[in-house]
This record gives sequence, structure tokens and C-alpha cells, in this order.
Amino acid sequence: MQNVLLEIAKQAISDSFNHTSTLNPKALVQAHPEFSTPKATFVTLTLDGQLRGCIGSLIAHRPLLDDLIHNAKAAAFDDPRFYPLSPEEFLHVKIEISLLSEPQPILYENTNDLKSKVTVGMDGIILQKESRKATFLPQVWEQLPTFELFFSHLCQKAGLAPDCLESHPEIWYYRVEKVK
Repeated sequence: MQNVLLEIAKQAISDSFNHTSTLNPKALVQAHPEFSTPKATFVTLTLDGQLRGCIGSLIAHRPLLDDLIHNAKAAAFDDPRFYPLSPEEFLHVKIEISLLSEPQPILYENTNDLKSKVTVGMDGIILQKESRKATFLPQVWEQLPTFELFFSHLCQKAGLAPDCLESHPEIWYYRVEKVK
């Protein structure tokens, strides 16, 4: 099934370039009934080892197939950090799909307590303080391998101070199944 997921993401992006719709959702769901089950996905594009686009869903709110197609196109063309993917880049881009578990809240007293409840390298984290919210997939631990680095960057991604854990934001964790 992993190869099928990658092919769907690749074809969704290709179809956008060609202004076509070659994917047959009905046939895909018939062949893979699990595609009709709600699932949250992230699609990450890399080019020459550098991030080139990453868009996804944190909560399962539509069928896996629909979420994957939407997020593949969005990662290629709608990530506000990058200009839209070019056809030339598409020939060389690597696609990684993350299938997310349902986020679970982490109840914690203080930063040390939170540190004892987070599994470095395994947990994806959602951080929210009032209207500010950000997430890092578990793969981000590869670039930010310590609890302190990971959370200071996540706080900044949410538009908060690097030490935002002191203000006790809400924290959830999730796990991913990587497909690449």
C-alpha cells in the first residue's frame, strides 16, 4: 500500500501541472477500502535534501484518499514559504507521506514534567497558546535533536517567544507512520 500512496501523491501533483484528473477515486477505494477511512496526513517535499514544501492535516476530517490528494497538491503549490513547484523541480523532488495518529493531550505541571512525558525522536508535537498554534512532525527531531532546541523552535514557529513553555501552552503529541 505504501507504493500506492506515493503514486497517488505523485499523480495528484502531475495532474495539477497538466490540468488533468487521471486519478480514479472510486477504483482506488474499491481496491483499497482503507482509503475511505478518515485519516490525517502530511506531505513533505524535499529537493536536494532541502525542504521544498510541507502541508498537512492534524486531525482526521476527511477520507485518507481525499486528504492525501489535497495535501500533495498543497505541498507542491500552496506552501506559503515557497514559490509553486516547477515542472523541472517535480522531476527531482522526493515525496514523503506521514500518516498521523490522533493527537493526544499532554497534561504537565512544568517544563521538567513535560520533558519527562515527551519521547524525543518519536513524538510529533502540537503547541497552542491562545490563537497561536504550530506543529513539528517527529522527523524534525533529526534537525533539532534536543528537547530544548525542538521546543524553542516550535514556540517561534507559533509566533511565540523561544521560552514559551514557561507560559504553559497546551501540548498534544502524535505519532506518524512514514511512507517514502
